[in-house]
Amino acid sequence: MKHTKQDQKCKKKKKKNCSEESLEEEDSEEEPKLKYERLSNGVTEILQNDAASWHFSCTHFGKVFLLDIQGNVTQKFEISSVKINQISLDESGEHVGICSEDGKVQVFGLYTREGFHENFDCPVKVVALHPQFTRSNYKQFVTGGNKLLLYERNWLNRWKTSVLHEGEGTITNIQWRANLIAWANNVGVKIYDISTKQRITNVLRDNVSLRPDMYPCSLCWKDNTTLIVGWGTSIKICVVKERNPTEMRDLPSRYVEIMSAFETEFFISGLAPLADQLVTLFFVKENSDQMDEEFRARPRLDIIQPLPESCEEISSDALTVRYFQDNECRDYRLEHAEGESLFYIISPKDIVVAKERDQDDHIDWLLEKKKYEEALMAAEISFKNIKRHDVQKIGMAYINHLVEKGDYDSAARKCQKVLGKNMELWENEVYRFKTIGQLKAISQYLPRGDLRLRPAIYEMILHEFLKTDYEGFATLIREWPGELYNNMAIVQAVNDHLKRDPTNSTLLTTLAELYTYDQRYDRALEIYLRLRHKDVYQLIHKHNLFSSIEDKIVLLMDFDKEVKISHINLVVEELADRPELLHVYLHKLFKRDHHKGQKYHERQIGLYAEYDRPNLLPFLRDSTHCPLEKALEICQQRNFVEETVFLLSRMGNCRRALQMIMEELEDVDKAIEFAKEQDDAELWEDLISYSIDKPPFITGLLNNIGTHVDPILLIHRIKEGMEIPNLRDSLVKILQDYNLQILLREGCKKILVADSLSLLQKMHRTQMRGVRVDEENICESCHATILPSDMAKPFSVVVFHCRHMFHKECLPSSGTIPGVQFCNICSAKRRGPGSGILEMKK
Repeated sequence: MKHTKQDQKCKKKKKKNCSEESLEEEDSEEEPKLKYERLSNGVTEILQNDAASWHFSCTHFGKVFLLDIQGNVTQKFEISSVKINQISLDESGEHVGICSEDGKVQVFGLYTREGFHENFDCPVKVVALHPQFTRSNYKQFVTGGNKLLLYERNWLNRWKTSVLHEGEGTITNIQWRANLIAWANNVGVKIYDISTKQRITNVLRDNVSLRPDMYPCSLCWKDNTTLIVGWGTSIKICVVKERNPTEMRDLPSRYVEIMSAFETEFFISGLAPLADQLVTLFFVKENSDQMDEEFRARPRLDIIQPLPESCEEISSDALTVRYFQDNECRDYRLEHAEGESLFYIISPKDIVVAKERDQDDHIDWLLEKKKYEEALMAAEISFKNIKRHDVQKIGMAYINHLVEKGDYDSAARKCQKVLGKNMELWENEVYRFKTIGQLKAISQYLPRGDLRLRPAIYEMILHEFLKTDYEGFATLIREWPGELYNNMAIVQAVNDHLKRDPTNSTLLTTLAELYTYDQRYDRALEIYLRLRHKDVYQLIHKHNLFSSIEDKIVLLMDFDKEVKISHINLVVEELADRPELLHVYLHKLFKRDHHKGQKYHERQIGLYAEYDRPNLLPFLRDSTHCPLEKALEICQQRNFVEETVFLLSRMGNCRRALQMIMEELEDVDKAIEFAKEQDDAELWEDLISYSIDKPPFITGLLNNIGTHVDPILLIHRIKEGMEIPNLRDSLVKILQDYNLQILLREGCKKILVADSLSLLQKMHRTQMRGVRVDEENICESCHATILPSDMAKPFSVVVFHCRHMFHKECLPSSGTIPGVQFCNICSAKRRGPGSGILEMKK
């Protein structure tokens, strides 16, 4: 037998205490693992005058009861007149084995009562059926007293008895799992392999000072090969393993390895597996100093996690069983239902059932701890499986908690998730929020889709916002569909507020939106135009309101500081079949910005020609995007002479333009003005040639030509004898103009002479000023400093007005003018490259 014992006590993690009546845990931040309930009904009546000795189905007075899960008696068997020591059921639950203090042993079917019945001359302490006893091939059971006896039924239907073990005192516990039988006596625990008829091992008892009758051994199988042994304060986990065939010799084919061994704080009354953990029932002696006097003798149910070297305490519950003060370690037993997380704590006057907590219990605990968010999430995850918890109920508890805490926004947000489509709950919550003055908090979460509350609910909230928060009111109007409330009632309420604040833009905009919902688009358009609201174009386009803006087209242009191209395209598209209105819009647009509607300038030519000729010529003059050929074609078709003349001149055909002025307009003043604008000698010649045989034209030319063309040229070409109206006045005007020109020339000459003299004097004064010469200046010829190091010696320096300086001896000879010296550098720049160097070399 391999032994890896670790004598260490469990590491404590937490402790809880169960109340006297309810068996519920004390308040703790740690969620409990188990929940408890006391078996009542038939059990209470049975235990009033008797005591449970083994399971909940047997008593000290020799009676056996079959109970349902609630503790109700379903069957009763009179077995003996003394204490029933133990009963054993096979896995199917159809056969039961019973032994009593008077030596009776019975094995029978619960529904047939057929089987084995025998009386012995000594007490039989324990009995265990083969797990597969109901099957015909496994009619075996064992009993324990002073000996361990195996009973087998042979093919003649007779019972054969074999002694498996004896001589080590009374056998107090037997557990049969598959082919392995484990039993405990005064010395230790043995394991027997019934398939090989071999005893595998002997696990010795640690604390031999403890009386085995007062502190009996607890055994339980975790699986087919793992046995858990609890005795006194010691726990061992033993694993049955197959031995290597090469090591067998005379040894059993199997051996036991103790995987873990550790000490506990209290005395063990029972053990049961729970997945990879252990459920342990502890007896606490009254002289223990681990607990207060009040709880000293309460049994404890702990869940522990075995570790390779020790164990860890997962949970610990102190249980209040009836008359616990009178009980000892041997009075408690822990039984568990195979395959279920049900644990029965059995004492002489009480039976308590411990169950693993399920999702419902988890949610209950979260609600108790006011962890509503986690409870709601847990309920939603397991919604299909939970029976006692309704998600809505949990959610309402959470909402109530948030409201009590003053977190109204979170409470309102949870309504959306919790209340779902329950209209009654929604309306109740709205009125509750109204009572506490928090209608605004719940407003944004109200249902507005498939589920809709009564209109009065929405109107109540809108009136609340209208009293205190115009911006919030406007937001709700934009977000809520108009069908949620009585639109006209809200319009009336807004109008009442506008009487007190008629220029409030928020209220006006909201009123326009309400009118739009009510299809009163003309009223909405009027407000948008008055407010210069950016959504006016969208409103016009969406609801085809162009027929409503004929008298508001100017407002439409004026309200928007920056006309957008998209708006222009939208209006032009919609006004395509209303050319007169389109012209008004495009004309206004052109006056505001010559370039915004440039793509429509070609269309505007025809619109101006059709509806507004007076503005055609200004349009042609100002537009830089108008196609001239198209404009000329339209103007010629309609015989618009002035416009045609302008276009011809714009296109460079000035002679043709002048010809049209003279021939079609016969307006000499315009012809002269046109010639002045063009300032072209050929045009003047054409004008004179055309006018020479027309006395009125000659008069006009004589009166206006003097400042542009020599009048003599015109006078010489006038035929003798031609009568010219107002000729004398024209000649006088020409002479006056000539005298005026002479006077102007003389005046200009005087001004020019005076200015020249003034500038000459200024230049002379400037050139007479001194030039600063210091030691930093150098000679431009030899590049030495211009001033000598010894200033006491005579020296000569020549400084030019261009600021170039030379030693006098470094200057070349004077030029062609005797006594006149020029700067050689500046002279070279004027003459060309290299000339200065040549001059210096001379």
